[in-house]
Amino acid sequence: MMQTIVEHAKLTSKGQITLPKSIRQALGVTTGAQLCFELRGDAVIVTRAQAEHNDPAIGGFLALLEADIRQGRQLGVLPDELAQAMLDNLQQPVNLDDEIEGEVAL
Repeated sequence: MMQTIVEHAKLTSKGQITLPKSIRQALGVTTGAQLCFELRGDAVIVTRAQAEHNDPAIGGFLALLEADIRQGRQLGVLPDELAQAMLDNLQQPVNLDDEIEGEVAL
Protein backbone atom coordinates (compact mmCIF):
# COMPACT_ATOMS: atom_id res chain seq x y z
CA MET A 1 0.00 0.00 0.00
CA MET A 2 1.25 3.49 -0.83
CA GLN A 3 2.19 5.76 2.00
CA THR A 4 0.14 8.88 2.60
CA ILE A 5 1.94 12.18 3.14
CA VAL A 6 0.00 15.35 3.86
CA GLU A 7 1.85 18.65 3.59
CA HIS A 8 0.78 22.27 3.19
CA ALA A 9 2.32 24.92 0.96
CA LYS A 10 1.55 28.62 0.61
CA LEU A 11 0.75 30.10 -2.80
CA THR A 12 2.74 33.25 -3.58
CA SER A 13 1.36 36.29 -5.41
CA LYS A 14 3.09 34.93 -8.55
CA GLY A 15 1.19 31.62 -8.30
CA GLN A 16 4.22 29.69 -7.07
CA ILE A 17 4.62 27.17 -4.26
CA THR A 18 7.57 25.39 -2.74
CA LEU A 19 7.11 21.64 -2.98
CA PRO A 20 7.64 20.35 0.58
CA LYS A 21 10.81 18.33 1.12
CA SER A 22 8.97 15.13 2.10
CA ILE A 23 6.98 15.28 -1.16
CA ARG A 24 10.12 15.92 -3.23
CA GLN A 25 11.79 12.96 -1.56
CA ALA A 26 8.77 10.68 -2.07
CA LEU A 27 8.64 11.59 -5.76
CA GLY A 28 12.41 11.28 -6.11
CA VAL A 29 12.81 14.72 -7.67
CA THR A 30 15.53 17.32 -7.31
CA THR A 31 16.29 20.74 -8.78
CA GLY A 32 15.41 20.91 -12.45
CA ALA A 33 13.05 17.92 -12.41
CA GLN A 34 9.87 18.22 -14.41
CA LEU A 35 6.53 17.61 -12.71
CA CYS A 36 3.08 16.87 -14.07
CA PHE A 37 -0.06 18.37 -12.51
CA GLU A 38 -3.41 16.65 -13.10
CA LEU A 39 -6.67 18.17 -11.90
CA ARG A 40 -9.22 15.56 -10.75
CA GLY A 41 -12.33 17.30 -9.46
CA ASP A 42 -11.04 19.57 -6.71
CA ALA A 43 -7.81 17.59 -6.18
CA VAL A 44 -4.46 18.17 -7.86
CA ILE A 45 -2.32 15.08 -8.48
CA VAL A 46 1.42 15.80 -8.76
CA THR A 47 3.69 13.23 -10.41
CA ARG A 48 7.10 13.17 -12.01
CA ALA A 49 6.86 14.02 -15.70
CA GLN A 50 7.74 11.04 -17.84
CA ALA A 51 10.65 11.37 -20.22
CA GLU A 52 9.97 11.12 -23.93
CA HIS A 53 10.78 7.77 -25.51
CA ASN A 54 13.49 7.73 -28.17
CA ASP A 55 12.30 4.47 -29.75
CA PRO A 56 9.87 5.45 -32.55
CA ALA A 57 7.89 2.20 -32.24
CA ILE A 58 7.35 2.65 -28.50
CA GLY A 59 6.69 6.37 -28.94
CA GLY A 60 4.06 5.65 -31.62
CA PHE A 61 2.40 3.00 -29.48
CA LEU A 62 2.31 5.30 -26.45
CA ALA A 63 0.83 8.12 -28.56
CA LEU A 64 -1.89 5.76 -29.85
CA LEU A 65 -2.59 4.53 -26.34
CA GLU A 66 -2.77 8.10 -25.00
CA ALA A 67 -5.24 9.08 -27.74
CA ASP A 68 -7.46 6.09 -26.92
CA ILE A 69 -7.41 6.89 -23.21
CA ARG A 70 -8.23 10.56 -23.81
CA GLN A 71 -11.19 9.53 -25.98
CA GLY A 72 -12.33 6.88 -23.48
CA ARG A 73 -11.81 4.01 -25.91
CA GLN A 74 -10.37 0.59 -25.26
CA LEU A 75 -10.59 1.04 -21.51
CA GLY A 76 -11.43 -1.76 -19.14
CA VAL A 77 -10.94 -2.93 -15.62
CA LEU A 78 -7.96 -5.11 -14.79
CA PRO A 79 -8.98 -8.56 -13.59
CA ASP A 80 -8.77 -8.69 -9.77
CA GLU A 81 -6.15 -11.46 -9.86
CA LEU A 82 -3.87 -9.47 -12.18
CA ALA A 83 -4.27 -6.27 -10.15
CA GLN A 84 -3.46 -8.14 -6.92
CA ALA A 85 -0.42 -9.85 -8.50
CA MET A 86 0.85 -6.44 -9.65
CA LEU A 87 0.40 -4.98 -6.16
CA ASP A 88 2.09 -8.00 -4.56
CA ASN A 89 5.13 -7.56 -6.82
CA LEU A 90 5.32 -3.78 -6.66
CA GLN A 91 8.33 -3.58 -4.34
CA GLN A 92 10.08 -6.79 -5.48
CA PRO A 93 13.59 -6.34 -6.90
CA VAL A 94 13.86 -7.21 -10.59
CA ASN A 95 16.91 -8.52 -12.41
CA LEU A 96 16.33 -8.00 -16.13
CA ASP A 97 19.06 -10.54 -16.92
CA ASP A 98 17.19 -13.42 -15.21
CA GLU A 99 15.81 -16.17 -17.43
CA ILE A 100 12.05 -16.17 -17.93
CA GLU A 101 10.40 -19.17 -16.25
CA GLY A 102 7.38 -20.91 -17.76
CA GLU A 103 5.64 -20.35 -21.08
CA VAL A 104 5.23 -16.89 -22.56
CA ALA A 105 2.47 -16.09 -25.02
CA LEU A 106 2.99 -13.05 -27.21
